[in-house]
Amino acid sequence: MSPFELILAPLRYDFMVNALFTTLIAAVVCALLSCWLVLVGWSLMGDAVSHAVLPGVVIAYIIGAPFALGALVFGFLAVGLIGTIRGSGRIKEDAAIGIVFTTLFAFGLVLISVTPSQTDLSHIVFGNILGVSTADLVQIAILAAVAFVVLTVKRRDLTLYAFDPTHAHAIGLSPKFLGALLLGLLALTAVVALQVVGVILVVAMLIIPGATARLLTDRFSRMLVIAPVMSAGSSIIGIYLSYWLDASPGGLVVVTHGAVFGLAHVFSPRHGVIGGRIAAAWRRAGVTQGATAET
Repeated sequence: MSPFELILAPLRYDFMVNALFTTLIAAVVCALLSCWLVLVGWSLMGDAVSHAVLPGVVIAYIIGAPFALGALVFGFLAVGLIGTIRGSGRIKEDAAIGIVFTTLFAFGLVLISVTPSQTDLSHIVFGNILGVSTADLVQIAILAAVAFVVLTVKRRDLTLYAFDPTHAHAIGLSPKFLGALLLGLLALTAVVALQVVGVILVVAMLIIPGATARLLTDRFSRMLVIAPVMSAGSSIIGIYLSYWLDASPGGLVVVTHGAVFGLAHVFSPRHGVIGGRIAAAWRRAGVTQGATAET
């Protein structure tokens, strides 16, 4: 089979086309948000919110409401609970996050176990990208568009908040509002990625792209380009691998992201384990040659 046929073969099926488009949409918006999450240091917060939406999705299924609505409600609920517990002053942020996300996630698992269902609700946990309908695709696209527009419009304010919240406050911005906005976008974006990789792996799409871009550049503006491009490419590769290997698409999407991060971690010209050493050796050689030439 020619390379051209390898590319076109999966596109003959509507469910594969929907899967590709859905994954690309989720990959881009998750990658953009991940740049700020990595800078602010909210990796664990992303994990918390992505797990905390599980009971909301199950309750939405029980009452016949859209999954996204239930997930959004519990995403914002998780953010509010974490802020309330942390605001008491007695419990640190990492402990508050751990308490909220494990409790809500466990509550979701209990609801799944006691809910009579004609369908397997485990796809909420592990993703069901090949089962995404056109209506689901439209819903995901709308939510992603909202998150994308807000991130684009408020990118300067959010960037200043990530780097220097004190300076942001000094020029009239509200760090509390910007933090709440970022958390709200986190909850919204977690819902977007939910059907792609499931509750458990959402955090990977929210963290790995930004972390990879951070290894490849020191400029935030470039991170906002590198992260979505890398995430989109990794997602396409993962979906195609799942088709040809007959394996979990969500799992392979995340594995591909992880593999790209591993390559960047090793070979990044400035910050890679090997690439950084090679670059340093070249710089030392250049300095030595310059000193010899002056002598």
